[in-house]
Amino acid sequence: MNKFPIRCFTCGKVIGHLYKEYSYRIAKGEDRGKVLDDLGITRYCCRRHFLGFENVADDTILVNEYVTDV
Repeated sequence: MNKFPIRCFTCGKVIGHLYKEYSYRIAKGEDRGKVLDDLGITRYCCRRHFLGFENVADDTILVNEYVTDV
């Protein structure tokens, strides 16, 4: 489940639809700055979402299953 923001928190530009293309191209080994330029993400406020986003939803572990009553 992807929790990438739909809009930039600062300027309100819609950016959510670009994340899938961005992550695909980064996985292929392209330069992050070049990919953002190609996608039309030129504002610093919008670029920070792509550069700082870490998808941890897939990496979480359900710990409560292993907790026993004391």
